[in-house]
Amino acid sequence: MANTIFECKNVMKRFGGLIAVSIDSFAIPRHSIVSIIGPNGAGKSTFFNCITGFYQIDDGEMVFDGHPLKGRTIDQITRLGIARTFQNIRLFNNMTAIENIMVGQEPHLTSSPLGAIFGTRHTRGEEQAAEDEARRLLDFAGLRGKGDLLAKNLPYGDQRRLELARALASKPSLLLLDEPTAGMNPRETQDMTRFFRRLRDELGITILLIEHDMRVVMGISEYVTVLDYGQKIAEGAPQEIQKNPRVIEAYLGRGAMGEAGASAIAVEQPAA
Repeated sequence: MANTIFECKNVMKRFGGLIAVSIDSFAIPRHSIVSIIGPNGAGKSTFFNCITGFYQIDDGEMVFDGHPLKGRTIDQITRLGIARTFQNIRLFNNMTAIENIMVGQEPHLTSSPLGAIFGTRHTRGEEQAAEDEARRLLDFAGLRGKGDLLAKNLPYGDQRRLELARALASKPSLLLLDEPTAGMNPRETQDMTRFFRRLRDELGITILLIEHDMRVVMGISEYVTVLDYGQKIAEGAPQEIQKNPRVIEAYLGRGAMGEAGASAIAVEQPAA
């Protein structure tokens, strides 16, 4: 793909004798929304963990915006411009919404521990700027007026939005979203899908999405990659993926071909 922000070749991740991920090639066009789908245990979240440095790959190469990622730590990758959310929400429950977002800005803060202890002018100014930016992101995420609430007291949908706002605080150019609409009702899902488009259209952020809701995947993605047993079995436009025999077989088993199988891929909601 031309003008890619991320690409990898011959990436492999093993756990003992188990090969969890073995992807020969994968690329994300800049300013696009790309989805990764696949049956349970296909290696989707493991691949996310490899991209973000939670796991170190055993073989292959990954390049983000011209920077090799292999061997880099989580914080180094975050500073380069990759952020993520998790399948299970991971907020600081006993901190306020504003404080959660301010934590997300940490990779770009420059104050020293001594500056914090003595309250230097630089530290005070940076803290104020961080709070101002946190409130701006709170508004952008649709959480205006909720900044002083503890994260644990927010409704589920708002917690999802807060996790996204915290990820945005690290100033990513590539945002990885792991099942961001899981547990949402249809209205919340629609609102969140529109929010993803705003991230791409207004902020210029490229989005890589793992999502179990096929309506979301087929409705928002420009490209879809399908994993099965850690390997890429298909990639292309949503309409192509929906009709791909290998994809239908991976989700529904042999014999589930034809229009009935394709329709099922469009509406099924397999667990990631």
